[in-house]
This record gives sequence, C-alpha cells and structure tokens, in this order.
Amino acid sequence: MATLLIVDDEPSIRQTLSMLLRAEGYVALEADGLEAAAAALERQPVDLVILDLRLGDANGMALLAQLKAAAHPAESIVMTAYASIETAVEAMRLGAYDYLTKPINPDELMLRINKVLEKKSLREEVKRLREKLSGRDHLSRIIAGSQAMQEIVALVERIGDLDIPVLVTGETGTGKEVVARAIHAASRRAQAPFIAVNCCALPEELLDSELFGHVKGAFTGATANMRGLFQRAHKGTLFLDEIGDISPRLQAKLLRVLQEGEVRPVGGEAEVKVDVRVIVATNRDLDAMVAAGGFRSDLLFRLNVLPIALPPLRERREDIALLVDHFLMQLRQRRGRDDFSLTAAARDKLLEYDWPGNVRQLENIMERSFALHAKAVLDADDIALGPPAGGSGAREDETRLSLTEMETRHIRRVLAAHGGNQVAAARVLGISRSTLRRKLDEAGLAPPG
Repeated sequence: MATLLIVDDEPSIRQTLSMLLRAEGYVALEADGLEAAAAALERQPVDLVILDLRLGDANGMALLAQLKAAAHPAESIVMTAYASIETAVEAMRLGAYDYLTKPINPDELMLRINKVLEKKSLREEVKRLREKLSGRDHLSRIIAGSQAMQEIVALVERIGDLDIPVLVTGETGTGKEVVARAIHAASRRAQAPFIAVNCCALPEELLDSELFGHVKGAFTGATANMRGLFQRAHKGTLFLDEIGDISPRLQAKLLRVLQEGEVRPVGGEAEVKVDVRVIVATNRDLDAMVAAGGFRSDLLFRLNVLPIALPPLRERREDIALLVDHFLMQLRQRRGRDDFSLTAAARDKLLEYDWPGNVRQLENIMERSFALHAKAVLDADDIALGPPAGGSGAREDETRLSLTEMETRHIRRVLAAHGGNQVAAARVLGISRSTLRRKLDEAGLAPPG
C-alpha cells in the first residue's frame, strides 16, 4: 500500500484529494506548507508527494530539491494554477515526475499517480533483481568447504526474502557479520542500507541515541535532531552484534520496534514508523541468560525465528585450508605482491592449530606474519602460534582441560607475551577489547577496579 503526501495550503483541496486517494486504497497524509511537509517526511517514509508550487508566500520548488537529496527519495507530481512552460521545465529539472494544472481532474490525477507508482515499483524490482545476482558475491565470501558451512550457505539463500528477524550465534570471530551481510544481499532489501552496530562498544545512553535517534535538547550536547540507525536503515537491514550485552531498558525498546514497527527518539513524543529487517548476533547463551533473568524471554522469542548457529573453526577443519588460500589471495591484492606464499611446513602449522579466535584470528595472524617478516615466502618459524591441536608441542596436562580452560590459558599466554596490554592481546586473539575484558572477568582474571 503506497503512502502519498498532499502539500497544499488550501484545506478544501487537501481534504478532497485525501478522500479520493483513500477511496482508491492509498494512505493519504496532509501538509499545509513546507515546514509541515518536511516534518511529515521525517516522521514517515512516503512514496509520492503531490505538491502545490504556490504555498502562500513560499515556493514549492524548495521541497522538490529536498526530495531529490533525501536518503529515500519520494516521487513527486506538482500542481499549480499558474501554468507556464518555464515553471514546468524547472519543476522537472528538480526531480518532479509529472505536472498538472488546477483545477485538478480526479480521473487524470489517478491516471498519473498509478503511472508514476507503477514505474517506481518496476524500477525498484529491477534494482532488486540486479542486487540479487550480485548478492551471490556475498555468498561466495562465506568459505564453505565443510558440510556444515555448505548447509548454512543454502539456508542463507532460502531465507533471504523471508522478511523476519534472524539470530546468528557462534563464538567470536566465526563470521557472524559476513553471514548477516549475505542475508541482506540475498533479500529484496539489497538496494537499501545495511547498517551494523556493535552493541557492547557503546555505553547504554549513547547506544540508545544511536539506535533510536534523539530530538534537539533531549540531553546535554543534543544541539539538533538526529535520526537513529533504525530510521537510517529504513527499507534495509540493521545488524545488531553482541545483542546479549544490551541493557534491560534497551531490550524493552527493541521489543517494541519489532512488535509495532515504530521508534520514539530520545526526548521525543511522536512515534516514527520504520520498515527494517533486524538481524542480531551473539556469542553468548541467550537461553541461559533468560533463565538467569538477564535477557527478556519475549524478546528472544521475537528474535529467534530463524536461528543460524555458526560452528567454530576447529569443528570445520576442512575449511581452514580454503581460508588460508582466501586470505593469502587478499594479502597479495592489498599489497600488490604476487609472490606471497607459505611453505608446506607453514601451511601445516596453520592447519593443525585449534584457532580459539576462529576465522578472525586466522586472518589477523596471517596479516601480522607477513607484516613482521620482510620476505615473500613464510616458513613455520615465521608464524607465532600457541600449541597446535593434538600436536607434539601440546602440554600433557592440557589434554585433560575443557575448551573454556584451554581458552583461558591461551588468553593468559597472549596477555603475558604483550606485557598485559589488552589492546594488543585482543588484536592477536582476533576479538574486540570489550569481549576480551568480559572473558577476563568471567575467568576471574580482570584487574581490580
């Protein structure tokens, strides 16, 4: 159902056109001038604006320029009682699709409206199909030699156009954002924005403002209205990483967006309609968090409609060789070096390691290894790793440790190697500093204070 905005300073004309449009099944909004029109466009996405060029002392041409520059441009039909070729040419130059003179013939108006909306729909469908084809490029970025990852690629293709939330779970570094981008690229939303935000990277108040926007004066420093990420992702996809780290208050606000399809900016009174597909990701056990009271069960119910569980790299070892070749190719392209390569011993060392930081850690270590050594061919000694999985270098007591204990020991070794520098350690481990801090806290290794 298309939404149309009528901008005219004559109430009788607005009301007449609104009745006509609603009778034809359209959503009709009204504005009596440029300021009211701008406010209406801010509150709700519009497909078509029917604009009177003479609005009291104002000129409707100013609104045409705004429509053309908007993030989600609306089509426009202009109307005026003062017809001239010059005015028509100028209106079309500024982006108007069509031009009518008053008094408006209802049948002629509906014919023009149907024509412009049909063309708009066709153009959007062509864009979607083109992006659908290019979306296969995003699918190709999911390295899938293993059966488990091949099944995930097939699932991504199937659910791309199912316009419902997706919950991607997996350890840090398994490629959750890569999967989210592939889902977006395989969907009808592919031409619209894909916006990603790490929920644990921002304090609660700042994350609130980032997600939902704010109005001028809502808090110290709010010197102007700001559209939140939900509004900026309109018609597209919003990817919320580390969803398990958001506060109960923000969980409630997110639930409302999923239920009602609208947001309320911080400090605002009016709700703003949004059309956004939400994909969330976490490396935490949300079911356990629900049981412990740390995550809302009704929100998890809303999010966990289409779950995708990414296996850790150690459980899909057949993908490691493919990933090594993939990252090696990227390094050659970025550095302009066709001679970058690994000896058989270096490759075996990478293949045998357990990769507690998963794909991200593998990529970072390959990047670092070529950066540290001024040579094109790296040997095993040029790649600094912990003990390989099941290798002869593994300590005897570590064969009896749980995976969590192994991870903790590895984190301690990396921290020690970098003099306790958490930023450097997180970079080597292939995780964010906030994730490292959380793991340290969970293991009782966090520094006091």
